[in-house]
Amino acid sequence: MNNSAPIASTSAVVFNGSTLTLESIGAIAKRQRPVQLERNGPFEDRIRQGAALVERILDEDGVIYGVTTGYGDSCTTVVPPELVPQLPHHLYTYHGIGAGRLLDDEETRAVLACRLASLSQGASGVSWPLLEQIEAFLQHDILPCIPAEGSVGASGDLTPLSYLAAALCAERDVRFAGETMPASQALAKIGRAPLQLRPKEALALMNGTAVMTALACLAWLRTEQLLLLSCRITACNIWAMNGNAYHYNSTLFAYKPHVGPQSVAARLRADLQSAQPARNDHRLQDRYSLRCAPHVIGAVEDAMPWLQAQIQNELNSANDNPLIDVDTATVLHGGHFYGGHIAMAMDTLKAGVANIADLLDRQLALLVDSRFNNGLPSNLSGAQGARSSINHGLKALQISASAWTAEALKNTMPASVFSRSTECHNQDKVSMGTIAARDALRTLELTEQVVAAMLIAARQSLQLRLHVQQHTPMPQPLEDFLQQLTKTIAFITEDRALDTELQQLLAQMRQGYWRPQWAFEAASSEQ
Repeated sequence: MNNSAPIASTSAVVFNGSTLTLESIGAIAKRQRPVQLERNGPFEDRIRQGAALVERILDEDGVIYGVTTGYGDSCTTVVPPELVPQLPHHLYTYHGIGAGRLLDDEETRAVLACRLASLSQGASGVSWPLLEQIEAFLQHDILPCIPAEGSVGASGDLTPLSYLAAALCAERDVRFAGETMPASQALAKIGRAPLQLRPKEALALMNGTAVMTALACLAWLRTEQLLLLSCRITACNIWAMNGNAYHYNSTLFAYKPHVGPQSVAARLRADLQSAQPARNDHRLQDRYSLRCAPHVIGAVEDAMPWLQAQIQNELNSANDNPLIDVDTATVLHGGHFYGGHIAMAMDTLKAGVANIADLLDRQLALLVDSRFNNGLPSNLSGAQGARSSINHGLKALQISASAWTAEALKNTMPASVFSRSTECHNQDKVSMGTIAARDALRTLELTEQVVAAMLIAARQSLQLRLHVQQHTPMPQPLEDFLQQLTKTIAFITEDRALDTELQQLLAQMRQGYWRPQWAFEAASSEQ
């Protein structure tokens, strides 16, 4: 992605301590909306009061954790007054021990936005110039190079966020204008000075859940699209295999009042356009991967509002330690850096997403098998005559999809139960929220690959069913979808490598191109 790409919309996401949505973080991450601090009002006043209160408490009392003491288990170590200004630099310096891949551009923008959201709650005691420096990074698309690994999710995302703190101070590397360069060079190019961290500001930047929360925001948004697309693909598979549409009857689903399965069944009815199709002479009841698809997809869909609430609450929280309460002029010591809600949400989400991969993988296994697909050619090969002997259709695609599914399922072991005692047993119970979030994104990546494979299979199987049953009209929603598929995927007659088309589908998917819509849901949302 080109870091210098212009922002698509002039409607700014305003940071003023009010509630932000996951969608707003997603829009910032994709550079669809700019970022703007609210200036010259109560919000700016509160931020400045918090920083002033820290200074006052230091002058009057002389003791604040992480300001006049060491960090973590070193909280009993007293820092001499003359060394207090140097302490923030030491915090982000010794935490420069990240590893693994670097967060990509979208993930990094989301991290910056999530940290700005937390600090904008006005309880962190940071100065106004610190917020302006983060704002400038987002506006100019200066992206710190943040290693993904090294956080146990308490005391927050210390190690990865140290790369943000260092970059704001013109240290370490950033990505800017399509290049990787020293942060000092990028700041010079936009005419900004390095940030000079005040007491507590390194702690406020690093001691929080911004990395796990950012990844969770993006994971939730990707899952929302994936659920809708899995409904449309399932409808394609039902029709291509001559499945029984009466499995999704509205009266049937009224007897089990889970909203998610009812919604999925309604989408399938709309796509198939019939509650009672022509009788299927092969089976009275379809196999579970078709018949129970609303229950599998719907269970995940019913979890989505709960997951959204947990992530959004974390996004809009002050989650460093200690907090500075301006109203009561007190320092509040606690553990809001603990990422337990994100850990639980991501462990739940990745299990649900992997379950979708497994459902679609089972549908594909039926679809390519001539024993179960009700008259379609083996492996959905489009070759005919003598050439059918040397052509193998989607045989390898099904193997790859099965491999991706297996890895997604393997990845569902909950990270939140693997707490490790760290830092001289001061951090003796930690959330593992960042690991859970990374696992969720990897599970999503694998499942999206399965979905892309299913789009190729849908294009092939729908066309083949038309050939086999030339007098059976295709429901209009599926016909429209097939026309959309043919713009990207050519019908497979002779064997060809499909990896280029797979990658193109994945890129389109991640831009929202394949997100389906149903007219009855759009009408309902407008009322």
